Amino acid sequence: MSHTTSLTTKQLLILAAFGALLWFLAALLVRTIGPMGGLSGTARWITYGLVLPGTIPAIFITSWLASLTRPQTGAGIAVVTATALLLDGIAHAWFPSLYGSDPALLLAGAAVIFWGAGVGLVLGLIMSRD
Repeated sequence: MSHTTSLTTKQLLILAAFGALLWFLAALLVRTIGPMGGLSGTARWITYGLVLPGTIPAIFITSWLASLTRPQTGAGIAVVTATALLLDGIAHAWFPSLYGSDPALLLAGAAVIFWGAGVGLVLGLIMSRD
């Protein structure tokens, strides 16, 4: 098995595209669960807690889609996460209505997406270890 963490152009394109898809799905999820109370009170704890088991399959799918070796997993997840965060920043600045109209929900939605990005990065690093 190769121990290189370098990513090919094809892998980078797959990772960026999948990062965009994951961001879009997360944005739709935030828009859906926010008005239902999923980003406040006790439900916020549940939402944050569910990010962990929801992220693990995404990492395995990412690895499979981009044919990542184990040592490439951390770098690959970093590309996915960077893509998602860049799109999230653009959306919050220019298209905030994507997340809804309530400013409190916009903030809570951004926070849970940031949390998910951090969880993804930590899990990606852990899963890249030999």
